[in-house]
Amino acid sequence: MTLHIETPLIESIPLSQASGREVFLKLEAIQPAGSFKLRGIGRLCEERAREGALRFIAPSGGNAGYAASWAARELGLEAIVVVPVTTSQEAKDSITRLGAEVCVHGANWNEANEKALAMAESDPRAAYIHPFDDPIMWEGHGTMIDEASCQGPKPDLIVLSVGGGGLLCGVVTGMDRNGWKDVPVLAAETVGCDCFARSLAAGRIVELDAITSVATSLGAKAPATRALEFAGDHSIRSYVGSDSSAVSACRAFLDDHRILVEPACGIALAAVYENVPELEDARRIMVIVCGGIGISASKLASL
Repeated sequence: MTLHIETPLIESIPLSQASGREVFLKLEAIQPAGSFKLRGIGRLCEERAREGALRFIAPSGGNAGYAASWAARELGLEAIVVVPVTTSQEAKDSITRLGAEVCVHGANWNEANEKALAMAESDPRAAYIHPFDDPIMWEGHGTMIDEASCQGPKPDLIVLSVGGGGLLCGVVTGMDRNGWKDVPVLAAETVGCDCFARSLAAGRIVELDAITSVATSLGAKAPATRALEFAGDHSIRSYVGSDSSAVSACRAFLDDHRILVEPACGIALAAVYENVPELEDARRIMVIVCGGIGISASKLASL
């Protein structure tokens, strides 16, 4: 059983004109669970269900928990999503509508994660579902590259958002198995959620003191170790932009493509809309439009 759908790869005329390049969009925002997370988390949940789990416990800023809740609903199981206080009401409401329980705990994802781990350890029927750090999950996320390799031309650069690094690890995993190892990746973050950029610059895992960006879905205080390791044998560049750039890109993308995405996704789009120097000489770009459920038209207008 596959919980995710194949998403289209389309050419974006507005982004191509803005950047002076050929830009293609992998539209993960239209996944049934609202983001790319369903690919990997769906695969992980299916695996844990086969092992006998009756309940999933998922720490999340919103999107991972929604994907776990969607998977639980499809598999006829239960889900408890532990979210920090920074999680939007839109995300919490979306999760509860799927029949999952929402537990609010902690000032950030790390504190929510500690609570989720304790809950899972005390419940023999439960499976802990990490939102970004699991090889089974990365294999699932990599299916978007399996699709893209058959849908359009090979890009000169892939642009994506990075928080904890689950999407990055999954995309690189998919690139390696499709002969795209030579294609560089631009990993985009916002100021205040830039744990990967800081880790990449330091050559070691760096933990942020706090998350201060509106792009709360990027809000891991430290990236997965494997995300940094991938940078050792793959060309991975970093771009860190402002919250205002991310929000402006979300508004432009809504006007240009009638698709609403979170600022966490918007920062990857901003790199192309603003034609940042980190794009270097790439003529053909693929942007992973990762999506996100923690947004509404009214919330975007207020940012």
